[in-house]
Amino acid sequence: MMNKQIRAGSVALLLTAGLLLPGAAGGQTPARKQDAPLTKEQGDAILNELKAIHQLLEKGARPESTAPAAQAAEPAVAAKLKLEGGYSLGAKDAPVTMVEYTDYQCPFCRQFHQATFAEIRKKYIDTGKVRFVSRDLPLDFHNNAFKAAEAARCAGEQNQYWRMRDVLVANATKLAPDDILGYAQDIYLDMTAFRACASSGRFKQAIEKDAAEAGRLNISGTPSFVIGKTTAEGVDGTVVVGAQPLAVFEARFKELESPSKVEVARPSPSH
Repeated sequence: MMNKQIRAGSVALLLTAGLLLPGAAGGQTPARKQDAPLTKEQGDAILNELKAIHQLLEKGARPESTAPAAQAAEPAVAAKLKLEGGYSLGAKDAPVTMVEYTDYQCPFCRQFHQATFAEIRKKYIDTGKVRFVSRDLPLDFHNNAFKAAEAARCAGEQNQYWRMRDVLVANATKLAPDDILGYAQDIYLDMTAFRACASSGRFKQAIEKDAAEAGRLNISGTPSFVIGKTTAEGVDGTVVVGAQPLAVFEARFKELESPSKVEVARPSPSH
Protein backbone atom coordinates (compact mmCIF):
# COMPACT_ATOMS: atom_id res chain seq x y z
CA MET A 1 0.00 0.00 0.00
CA MET A 2 1.29 3.45 -0.90
CA ASN A 3 2.42 5.61 2.00
CA LYS A 4 -0.52 7.62 3.30
CA GLN A 5 1.75 10.31 4.71
CA ILE A 6 2.69 11.39 1.22
CA ARG A 7 -0.16 13.82 0.85
CA ALA A 8 0.40 15.83 3.99
CA GLY A 9 4.19 15.73 3.80
CA SER A 10 4.21 17.17 0.30
CA VAL A 11 3.25 20.58 1.66
CA ALA A 12 6.42 20.63 3.72
CA LEU A 13 8.36 19.61 0.65
CA LEU A 14 7.12 22.65 -1.22
CA LEU A 15 8.71 24.75 1.50
CA THR A 16 11.96 22.84 1.93
CA ALA A 17 12.55 22.54 -1.81
CA GLY A 18 12.76 26.33 -2.00
CA LEU A 19 10.90 26.38 -5.27
CA LEU A 20 7.65 28.18 -4.55
CA LEU A 21 6.62 30.90 -6.93
CA PRO A 22 7.63 34.47 -6.03
CA GLY A 23 5.23 35.82 -3.43
CA ALA A 24 4.02 32.39 -2.35
CA ALA A 25 6.36 32.18 0.64
CA GLY A 26 6.88 35.54 2.22
CA GLY A 27 7.54 37.22 -1.10
CA GLN A 28 10.93 35.58 -1.49
CA THR A 29 12.13 34.57 -4.90
CA PRO A 30 13.52 31.01 -5.03
CA ALA A 31 17.21 30.56 -5.76
CA ARG A 32 17.76 28.92 -9.12
CA LYS A 33 20.83 28.14 -11.10
CA GLN A 34 22.16 31.37 -12.61
CA ASP A 35 18.93 33.05 -11.43
CA ALA A 36 17.09 31.70 -14.48
CA PRO A 37 13.40 32.70 -14.42
CA LEU A 38 10.70 30.07 -14.25
CA THR A 39 9.19 29.22 -17.60
CA LYS A 40 5.40 29.44 -18.01
CA GLU A 41 5.27 25.64 -18.14
CA GLN A 42 7.20 25.30 -14.88
CA GLY A 43 5.05 27.93 -13.20
CA ASP A 44 1.88 26.18 -14.30
CA ALA A 45 3.21 22.83 -13.05
CA ILE A 46 3.94 24.25 -9.60
CA LEU A 47 0.53 25.92 -9.42
CA ASN A 48 -1.13 22.64 -10.34
CA GLU A 49 0.93 20.93 -7.63
CA LEU A 50 -0.29 23.41 -5.05
CA LYS A 51 -3.90 23.01 -6.16
CA ALA A 52 -3.70 19.21 -5.93
CA ILE A 53 -2.24 19.34 -2.43
CA HIS A 54 -4.84 21.91 -1.35
CA GLN A 55 -7.64 19.63 -2.55
CA LEU A 56 -6.20 16.68 -0.65
CA LEU A 57 -5.85 18.71 2.52
CA GLU A 58 -9.52 19.72 2.25
CA LYS A 59 -10.42 16.03 2.13
CA GLY A 60 -8.90 15.37 5.53
CA ALA A 61 -5.09 15.54 5.57
CA ARG A 62 -3.89 17.28 8.73
CA PRO A 63 -1.91 20.48 8.06
CA GLU A 64 -0.34 20.38 11.51
CA SER A 65 1.57 17.22 10.55
CA THR A 66 3.67 19.29 8.15
CA ALA A 67 4.91 21.86 10.66
CA PRO A 68 8.05 20.08 11.95
CA ALA A 69 9.32 19.44 8.42
CA ALA A 70 8.91 23.08 7.46
CA GLN A 71 11.18 24.40 10.19
CA ALA A 72 14.40 25.96 8.97
CA ALA A 73 16.75 24.18 11.37
CA GLU A 74 15.53 20.61 11.20
CA PRO A 75 17.89 17.99 12.68
CA ALA A 76 19.39 15.43 10.32
CA VAL A 77 17.45 12.16 10.15
CA ALA A 78 19.59 9.04 10.15
CA ALA A 79 18.89 6.43 7.48
CA LYS A 80 20.40 3.05 6.75
CA LEU A 81 19.40 1.12 3.65
CA LYS A 82 20.07 -2.22 2.05
CA LEU A 83 20.34 -1.66 -1.69
CA GLU A 84 19.37 -4.80 -3.53
CA GLY A 85 18.45 -4.66 -7.21
CA GLY A 86 17.36 -1.52 -8.99
CA TYR A 87 19.48 0.83 -11.07
CA SER A 88 22.59 2.78 -10.18
CA LEU A 89 25.24 4.98 -11.77
CA GLY A 90 28.88 5.16 -10.78
CA ALA A 91 31.30 2.80 -9.10
CA LYS A 92 29.81 0.27 -6.70
CA ASP A 93 32.75 0.85 -4.34
CA ALA A 94 32.51 4.65 -4.42
CA PRO A 95 32.95 5.94 -0.85
CA VAL A 96 29.63 7.82 -0.90
CA THR A 97 26.19 6.61 -2.00
CA MET A 98 23.32 8.94 -2.93
CA VAL A 99 19.82 7.45 -3.24
CA GLU A 100 17.08 9.53 -4.86
CA TYR A 101 13.39 8.85 -4.29
CA THR A 102 11.71 10.33 -7.34
CA ASP A 103 8.28 10.90 -8.87
CA TYR A 104 8.39 11.43 -12.63
CA GLN A 105 5.44 13.81 -12.54
CA CYS A 106 6.98 15.99 -9.82
CA PRO A 107 8.11 19.45 -11.02
CA PHE A 108 10.68 19.65 -8.22
CA CYS A 109 12.31 16.41 -9.36
CA ARG A 110 12.62 17.97 -12.80
CA GLN A 111 14.07 21.12 -11.25
CA PHE A 112 16.71 19.05 -9.43
CA HIS A 113 17.72 17.23 -12.59
CA GLN A 114 17.81 20.34 -14.73
CA ALA A 115 19.65 22.56 -12.27
CA THR A 116 21.83 20.24 -10.20
CA PHE A 117 22.08 16.59 -11.22
CA ALA A 118 24.23 17.07 -14.34
CA GLU A 119 26.91 18.80 -12.27
CA ILE A 120 26.78 16.12 -9.57
CA ARG A 121 27.16 13.45 -12.23
CA LYS A 122 30.14 15.16 -13.88
CA LYS A 123 32.02 16.04 -10.70
CA TYR A 124 31.20 13.13 -8.42
CA ILE A 125 29.48 10.16 -10.09
CA ASP A 126 31.61 9.92 -13.23
CA THR A 127 34.80 10.40 -11.21
CA GLY A 128 34.12 7.48 -8.88
CA LYS A 129 33.41 9.55 -5.77
CA VAL A 130 29.65 8.93 -5.54
CA ARG A 131 27.36 6.07 -6.49
CA PHE A 132 23.86 7.27 -7.47
CA VAL A 133 20.89 4.96 -6.93
CA SER A 134 17.37 5.52 -8.25
CA ARG A 135 14.27 4.60 -6.25
CA ASP A 136 10.60 5.18 -7.11
CA LEU A 137 8.15 7.15 -4.99
CA PRO A 138 5.12 7.95 -7.19
CA LEU A 139 2.88 10.26 -5.17
CA ASP A 140 -0.77 9.28 -5.03
CA PHE A 141 -2.07 12.61 -6.35
CA HIS A 142 0.00 12.31 -9.56
CA ASN A 143 -2.17 10.22 -11.85
CA ASN A 144 0.57 9.33 -14.34
CA ALA A 145 3.53 8.88 -12.00
CA PHE A 146 3.10 5.17 -11.31
CA LYS A 147 2.79 4.26 -14.99
CA ALA A 148 5.83 6.39 -15.74
CA ALA A 149 7.82 4.47 -13.12
CA GLU A 150 6.72 1.22 -14.75
CA ALA A 151 7.73 2.59 -18.16
CA ALA A 152 11.26 3.37 -16.99
CA ARG A 153 11.68 -0.15 -15.66
CA CYS A 154 10.25 -1.64 -18.84
CA ALA A 155 12.79 0.38 -20.82
CA GLY A 156 15.41 -1.08 -18.50
CA GLU A 157 14.58 -4.53 -19.86
CA GLN A 158 15.97 -3.21 -23.13
CA ASN A 159 19.00 -1.58 -21.45
CA GLN A 160 17.49 1.89 -21.82
CA TYR A 161 16.47 2.64 -18.24
CA TRP A 162 18.55 5.78 -17.78
CA ARG A 163 17.70 7.16 -21.19
CA MET A 164 13.99 6.72 -20.56
CA ARG A 165 14.34 8.08 -17.04
CA ASP A 166 15.96 11.25 -18.36
CA VAL A 167 13.17 11.72 -20.91
CA LEU A 168 10.41 11.17 -18.35
CA VAL A 169 11.95 13.57 -15.82
CA ALA A 170 12.40 16.25 -18.49
CA ASN A 171 8.73 15.91 -19.53
CA ALA A 172 7.11 15.85 -16.09
CA THR A 173 4.01 17.69 -17.34
CA LYS A 174 3.48 15.39 -20.34
CA LEU A 175 3.22 11.83 -19.08
CA ALA A 176 -0.13 10.63 -20.40
CA PRO A 177 -0.06 7.05 -21.75
CA ASP A 178 0.24 8.22 -25.36
CA ASP A 179 3.10 10.55 -24.40
CA ILE A 180 5.00 7.69 -22.78
CA LEU A 181 4.51 5.48 -25.83
CA GLY A 182 5.87 8.31 -27.96
CA TYR A 183 9.00 8.59 -25.80
CA ALA A 184 9.52 4.83 -26.10
CA GLN A 185 9.38 5.13 -29.87
CA ASP A 186 11.74 8.11 -29.82
CA ILE A 187 14.45 6.08 -28.10
CA TYR A 188 13.90 3.17 -30.48
CA LEU A 189 12.57 0.59 -28.06
CA ASP A 190 11.04 -2.64 -29.31
CA MET A 191 7.47 -1.41 -29.05
CA THR A 192 5.86 -4.84 -28.97
CA ALA A 193 7.97 -5.85 -26.00
CA PHE A 194 7.55 -2.46 -24.33
CA ARG A 195 3.75 -2.48 -24.65
CA ALA A 196 3.57 -6.01 -23.28
CA CYS A 197 5.73 -5.06 -20.30
CA ALA A 198 3.87 -1.81 -19.60
CA SER A 199 0.51 -3.60 -19.51
CA SER A 200 1.72 -6.60 -17.50
CA GLY A 201 2.06 -4.88 -14.12
CA ARG A 202 5.11 -6.99 -13.31
CA PHE A 203 6.98 -4.08 -11.73
CA LYS A 204 4.09 -3.01 -9.51
CA GLN A 205 5.37 -4.79 -6.41
CA ALA A 206 8.92 -3.52 -6.87
CA ILE A 207 7.70 0.09 -7.11
CA GLU A 208 5.46 -0.33 -4.08
CA LYS A 209 8.43 -1.81 -2.20
CA ASP A 210 10.43 1.36 -2.91
CA ALA A 211 7.53 3.50 -1.67
CA ALA A 212 7.17 1.40 1.49
CA GLU A 213 10.89 1.73 2.13
CA ALA A 214 10.56 5.52 1.85
CA GLY A 215 7.66 5.39 4.29
CA ARG A 216 9.77 3.59 6.88
CA LEU A 217 12.22 6.49 6.66
CA ASN A 218 9.38 9.03 7.01
CA ILE A 219 10.10 10.24 3.49
CA SER A 220 6.82 11.55 2.13
CA GLY A 221 7.73 13.90 -0.72
CA THR A 222 9.93 14.09 -3.77
CA PRO A 223 12.71 14.51 -4.49
CA SER A 224 14.19 13.14 -1.29
CA PHE A 225 17.61 11.64 -0.84
CA VAL A 226 19.56 9.35 1.44
CA ILE A 227 23.24 10.32 1.33
CA GLY A 228 25.89 8.53 3.32
CA LYS A 229 28.84 6.19 3.53
CA THR A 230 28.73 3.24 1.17
CA THR A 231 28.50 -0.05 3.06
CA ALA A 232 28.79 -3.65 1.97
CA GLU A 233 24.97 -3.86 2.03
CA GLY A 234 24.04 -0.36 0.84
CA VAL A 235 24.30 3.03 2.52
CA ASP A 236 24.46 4.46 6.03
CA GLY A 237 23.70 8.16 6.12
CA THR A 238 21.04 10.84 6.53
CA VAL A 239 17.98 12.12 4.68
CA VAL A 240 18.11 15.29 2.56
CA VAL A 241 14.72 16.62 1.44
CA GLY A 242 13.94 18.74 -1.60
CA ALA A 243 15.52 20.07 -4.79
CA GLN A 244 18.37 21.66 -2.89
CA PRO A 245 21.10 23.71 -4.61
CA LEU A 246 24.38 22.06 -5.56
CA ALA A 247 26.18 23.57 -2.55
CA VAL A 248 23.99 21.59 -0.13
CA PHE A 249 24.90 18.28 -1.74
CA GLU A 250 28.56 19.19 -2.06
CA ALA A 251 28.70 20.06 1.63
CA ARG A 252 27.28 16.64 2.47
CA PHE A 253 29.74 14.90 0.14
CA LYS A 254 32.62 16.75 1.79
CA GLU A 255 31.52 15.59 5.23
CA LEU A 256 31.63 12.01 3.98
CA GLU A 257 34.96 12.16 2.14
CA SER A 258 37.22 9.22 2.80
CA PRO A 259 40.77 8.64 1.52
CA SER A 260 40.09 5.01 0.81
CA LYS A 261 37.49 3.04 -1.08
CA VAL A 262 34.88 1.06 0.77
CA GLU A 263 35.81 -2.54 1.35
CA VAL A 264 33.09 -4.59 -0.30
CA ALA A 265 32.25 -7.83 1.52
CA ARG A 266 33.73 -10.92 -0.10
CA PRO A 267 32.81 -14.56 0.54
CA SER A 268 34.95 -16.40 3.08
CA PRO A 269 37.62 -18.66 1.53
CA SER A 270 36.66 -22.29 1.32
CA HIS A 271 38.55 -24.85 3.39
